[in-house]
Amino acid sequence: MTEYSRSSSLQSSNTLRRQPKQQRGKERVEKILDAAAAVFDEVGYATATTHLIAAKAGTAIGSLYQFFPDKAAIFKAMELRHVERVKLMWAQVNIPEIIKLPLRQMIHALATGVAKLFEQPVSRVVFVQFYTAREIFQAIDESMTQEAINFLANILIQRNSALEQAHCRLLAEVCVHSSNAVTLAALRTSNLEERQQLTQQIEELLVSYLKPYVGDNLSDDVMKVMKCPHCQSEQLSKNGYRRGKQCYRCKACGKQFVESRRALNL
Repeated sequence: MTEYSRSSSLQSSNTLRRQPKQQRGKERVEKILDAAAAVFDEVGYATATTHLIAAKAGTAIGSLYQFFPDKAAIFKAMELRHVERVKLMWAQVNIPEIIKLPLRQMIHALATGVAKLFEQPVSRVVFVQFYTAREIFQAIDESMTQEAINFLANILIQRNSALEQAHCRLLAEVCVHSSNAVTLAALRTSNLEERQQLTQQIEELLVSYLKPYVGDNLSDDVMKVMKCPHCQSEQLSKNGYRRGKQCYRCKACGKQFVESRRALNL
């Protein structure tokens, strides 16, 4: 079990009135969370009641109270479940492999993971509520958005290590905020065709925006050509200028060098 999993399990224990030990109990908790997502989506958090949630879950109110004292505890458990799924989605991304893909395929792979995440009612409702009813949240805050930005920035810097880290973070910030805005619009519409169209446009938006910085031609013609003359690593970062020439620092061996024909794999 990872450190995150241990922390998440501890949080879940504190949220649940009684931690289910049997598979049947765990399934009942999941059923209650999915039912709560449906109720919050249909009538809103303010109007929702534990009785409505129990009825939607097809369970007795007493059974619900065995696990959750109130709807706030239910929603907090939904938050934690969403966080677990997001972390799992990030952990399943094979960064060394995904950065080798053509840009459009890379973006499609990332977008597909996000789309699958929001096929789950709990994650879909938690995401929408975060932007429409922030005051009800207990476990998720802006730090989760910052983690998403850091995650994407790490992918971008590895795809084109000549980019400054600050620039990669700026690119990632624009991508995350803009895709979140379009995703929110897509999830809030009941028109399935419109939702699909909006989701597809996220990929178009990101590909067009990132192409000048991490596009396929740039990756092939520049970053795969420049190598460290000391260890032959391609993991480089710009490190100022010397006598009018670009300086680089190798992330693998830590040595610095000036751009020259020796550093180019011509």
